[in-house]
This record gives sequence, C-alpha cells and structure tokens, in this order.
Amino acid sequence: MATAAFEEIAETFEFLDDWEDRYRHVIELGKAMPALEDSFKVPALKVDGCASQVWLRPVIADGVFDFQGDSDAMIVRGLIAVLHALYGGVPAGQVAAIDAAAELGRLGLNDHLSAQRSNGVRAMVARIRKTAAEA
Repeated sequence: MATAAFEEIAETFEFLDDWEDRYRHVIELGKAMPALEDSFKVPALKVDGCASQVWLRPVIADGVFDFQGDSDAMIVRGLIAVLHALYGGVPAGQVAAIDAAAELGRLGLNDHLSAQRSNGVRAMVARIRKTAAEA
C-alpha cells in the first residue's frame, strides 16, 4: 500500500547492494528535502523519543495528509524524507492502514539502524498516525 514515491525509494534500494550506499542515499534524500522554517521548530511540533532533535509539522488539506519535517542530524533528515515518501499525499483516513514497520523493513532499515534511531523512527510514525487520526 506504499505510495509511488516510496516505491521509487524501494526500487533504488534494490540497486544499491552495499548498506553504506543505501545510507548515503538516505542522507541525500534528507539533503534534498526542503528545510523547515525556524518558526516551526517549536516544542509543540518536536517529536519526543528521538535521540536527535526532530520536528514534524502536519499539513492536512481536503482530507489529505502531508507534513514538513526537519532534524539536526542528516541521517534523521533522510529518515524523515523516507517517511514523507511513505505518508505524504495519503488520505488522512488511510494513514493508519500503512504498516510502516513492514514497509521500512523492505528497505532493510530495521537491520541497520541503531536502537536509538529505531526508537526515533517509531516515535515519528506514532506522531504521524496520531495527527492523521485527529484530522
């Protein structure tokens, strides 16, 4: 049930045999993502449970879920970009149906992230799901 943007990432990962190349690709995705304006880097948008500082700003219009995000760590910015590809543009009512763990598992991220980074990803997914459910 992944979006076309996420499928594109998954296809790219299939061509990258080495985890270091995949890691670099995630960082590049983060670099390509627009920065979140400093005015949105506020406690209400900060995600607890992440080792790095992470902010997610939901943008829901006409029942479609989207968000902007940022982090002070490049790999985490990349993970935010991956989550954006997974959830951005999905109808808010369908966000909960996306199995983030399974989809991210297709990328091999579960096996290569530290426990702290994995906890951070779960915290971001929980925030995304909660925000979409409240929309």
